[in-house]
Amino acid sequence: MNLIDLSIRRPVFAWVLMFALIVFGAISMNRMGISQLPDVDFPIINVSFNYDGAAPEVVESELIDPIEERLLAIEGIKDMRSQAKQGSGSVTLEFDINRNVDVALQEVQSALSQLRLPAGIDPPIIKKQNPEEDPIVIISISGNAELKDMLAWSDRYLLDQLRFLPGVGEVSVGGFSDRNLRIWIDTKKLNLYELTISDVITALKAQHVESAAGQFTEKLRELRVRWLGEASTIDEVKNIRILKRGNERVFGKQLFIRDVASVEDGLSDIRRIARVNGKEAIGIQIRKQRGTNEVEVAKKIRQKLSEIKGNFPKGFDYQVVVDYTKSTEATVDLTIEKLWVAAVITIIICFLFLGSFQAALNILFSIPTSIVGTFTIIYFAGFTLNLFTLLALTLSISIVVDDAIMLLENIVRHYRMGKDSISAASDGAKEVLPAAIASTLAVVAVFLPVVFMDGIIGKFFFQFGVTMCACVLLSLLEAITITPMRAAALLSSEPKVSSFEHYLDEMFEKVGDRYRRLLSITLKWKYSVVLSSIAFFILSLFLVAKVRQEFVPLQDQNLIVMSAQAKPGTSLNATSDEALKIESILKKNPNVMSYLISIGAGGGASTVNQMFVPIILQPRERRALGHIAIMDQLRTEFKQLKGIKVTLRDNSARNLASGRQNPIGINLRGADLDILDAKSKELIHRLENEKLAVDMDSDFRKGIPELILKPNREAMAERGVTVEQVGEVLSSGIGSVRQGRFTMDGKRYDIRFKIKDELIQSADDFKRLYVRNNVGNLVPMSEIVTISEGRAIQGIARVNRQRAISVYGNLAPGQSQSKVLDRAKAIAKEILPTGYTFALEGASAGFASSFSSLTSALSIGILVAFLILAVQFNSFVHPFAVLIALPFSVSGALVSLWLFGASVNLFSFIGLIVLMGISKKNSIMLVEFSNQVRERTKKPVTEALLEACPVRLRPILMTSAATVAAATPLIFGHGMGAETRLPMGLSIIGGTIVSTVLTLFVVPALYLIMSPLENKPKKL
Repeated sequence: MNLIDLSIRRPVFAWVLMFALIVFGAISMNRMGISQLPDVDFPIINVSFNYDGAAPEVVESELIDPIEERLLAIEGIKDMRSQAKQGSGSVTLEFDINRNVDVALQEVQSALSQLRLPAGIDPPIIKKQNPEEDPIVIISISGNAELKDMLAWSDRYLLDQLRFLPGVGEVSVGGFSDRNLRIWIDTKKLNLYELTISDVITALKAQHVESAAGQFTEKLRELRVRWLGEASTIDEVKNIRILKRGNERVFGKQLFIRDVASVEDGLSDIRRIARVNGKEAIGIQIRKQRGTNEVEVAKKIRQKLSEIKGNFPKGFDYQVVVDYTKSTEATVDLTIEKLWVAAVITIIICFLFLGSFQAALNILFSIPTSIVGTFTIIYFAGFTLNLFTLLALTLSISIVVDDAIMLLENIVRHYRMGKDSISAASDGAKEVLPAAIASTLAVVAVFLPVVFMDGIIGKFFFQFGVTMCACVLLSLLEAITITPMRAAALLSSEPKVSSFEHYLDEMFEKVGDRYRRLLSITLKWKYSVVLSSIAFFILSLFLVAKVRQEFVPLQDQNLIVMSAQAKPGTSLNATSDEALKIESILKKNPNVMSYLISIGAGGGASTVNQMFVPIILQPRERRALGHIAIMDQLRTEFKQLKGIKVTLRDNSARNLASGRQNPIGINLRGADLDILDAKSKELIHRLENEKLAVDMDSDFRKGIPELILKPNREAMAERGVTVEQVGEVLSSGIGSVRQGRFTMDGKRYDIRFKIKDELIQSADDFKRLYVRNNVGNLVPMSEIVTISEGRAIQGIARVNRQRAISVYGNLAPGQSQSKVLDRAKAIAKEILPTGYTFALEGASAGFASSFSSLTSALSIGILVAFLILAVQFNSFVHPFAVLIALPFSVSGALVSLWLFGASVNLFSFIGLIVLMGISKKNSIMLVEFSNQVRERTKKPVTEALLEACPVRLRPILMTSAATVAAATPLIFGHGMGAETRLPMGLSIIGGTIVSTVLTLFVVPALYLIMSPLENKPKKL
């Protein structure tokens, strides 16, 4: 007894199977995490390090070069990117996608464990870098208090309140100054007491030390010995005595640190300022743990902040500035809504085609059985509810009902022939079972290769492909077990055939007769039909040049990301003043709800002339303009600001690729930075002049003013002064290098010396600094160094050990990303000298690799489908007749995208993949049933086609209409994520309509043409 007869004769088995799939699917769905994109281990490792006060060239030669040399031996490195800045640097390794990133992390740690770093430098920080681990929420703390008080309170209380929330990963105050014990040196007092900065540092290091002293035994007790050598309060630090001038003891007067410096509980050098809606603030970034529900985590964060607000110091307040989960939540909710709307519309379509409430109810049950049942599989696979899994579920609705429609329509047809419900269910299901199996396996054949796609996008599509395959296979299981059982049960209780059913039967008989007449004509002109359809396909390919091509469509997520910079060398305070001009424009714009403006880059990096501004827009329903129009509006206003370079971008490509998210991202590589700089400017100029790009910029900055102190070696030798002694004075007094640790409030903080800012205001102030020579005498800097002013570079970037400059920006309105990138590549080849290269990066590289990978996966899928069909039909001829429908679906998709002005992008490609799976089903029905008629009646091929095809017309039209109906909700509505759903819906609707119409005539024609090539069955 097969599964069909087993389910019909033992209906309890089928009902239990149905409820088990639904119940366990629902439980799994409620336990799944929610995220914008699948949790993917990006094979990227970042090594970062600080070298306080060092110029980019020094960071490059002293740190980056030796680190890169040690890392080169590690297996599987795809790209090595390095960045040297003032006082800091980083090396980023991107590995082959199949490399185990945890093993690679251990190898990197092992390779760097024996690295000898310059004295005083902390070991590098090594960690995985994953865009999926970007902050999900950014909050601000503001109040009527000093910055150090807000930072101290946040560090002492607020951060820990958030860190222990379930699902929260990392909570950090990114880029802001750290709490420090600051010792501000007064050089005038140093000179008065004939001291140097080195004398003060030596006093602190010698008298602020805590070390282990061991333990001893006193009779029956063992006591631990602890040497409390560290100063425990700020006053104790102030009262540390300065005992030596150089190597000589201080006589005649007691000198303390307080006599030559002021000591305070302060901050490291302030290199970042933040304001929220005009008020000074600090920003706190919150990340989620892997696999957790980011929407729930964000809700818990908001709830916790609301609960503890009463414990905030007086005048302190918080604001959730950026909440990336809002777009995730809106996208997920709308996608689920579209899923149910598509399900309802599909059922209505089925009712309108069958005219039977019982039949429509049967199909209604097939949707939750397959869709909800899939949640069990994807839950145990470790997936989350994200854009790709939800899209797979939404787009699979039309596929999962196809098998049920195919079987049910044939069961009803047999029942109308006078059979009882059980016989009709058994005979009708068995008759189309081969076609159902063939069509399901052919659909899986298209989606399965997507699982094996290369690159980062392949990791995202892995979840899409698995979800789709699971859904389709469950739909087949449901169709061959539960659907026949329900049909037998519902048909037996069905009342007399209604007038509506009679009307539909008569209407489809008339449609079938007309189709038979048209088909008989087209079969006489079979060669003309096939050739003209091929010509139509070829002509439609010319639309590829007409349709825009881009990685992802621009999506209105109520967020615009802005970056700006003042002229190189602009101080932090001066940049802050320039930022006020930007703020005044944002405040006046009614479409802007709030903003955070972050000035400077934190740490020791000399990027205090840069600004980062996430702009939160009013919800879409409250504004008339879309985010692109608002960007154009702001861009026009910002152009009026002199001395500020502003770039804007949307957030559409967030987390889809590593690196820059701009639609244009180009990397120029070579040996000479001056040549690279000139060529990058030429490339930017030409792209903007040709109206291909806007907001173009590069990451290379030069012209930063710097004061250059060079040793007069002869004078230094005569006076007994070493270069090291001068360097110590400068690094301590100017560079604010860490010179020890201090305990405050139970935590350890750095101690930093620095000359008071008001005492270092010009180059002449450096000349008045003193260095102690080797015999203890004070030597003024003016006698041993020459001082001049020069121009420096802000940073040095390298890719695969070559120096590189990145060029990035946005597409000009209406431009195709593929055309712009092709043009940029052509210009680069034209202008770059020998030895210099061009490469795409970030979202641009993702665009190129994903389309190549998707095309390859699609081609493999078609090949696998051909092989499966060959096995199913026991013929290498019939699969050609089936697969002829695929080109027409591409033509239909291109026509619809072109007509509605949509683009070919990642999401329309998803629609195309789904379409490839759907369009084969109609062809399979025609070919399979024609084979059955020929085998049963022994009629000639033409007569068999004229008999079989009209019988299959109704289910073909029904499944096509169900597909179009399921995709229709995707193209309507303006909610968040509508821009991604529209191209998918258009691809599926256009491709389904065109392929269905042509399939009905071209497939029989090609079947007739190729029938003489069939193998004659051999008699045993």
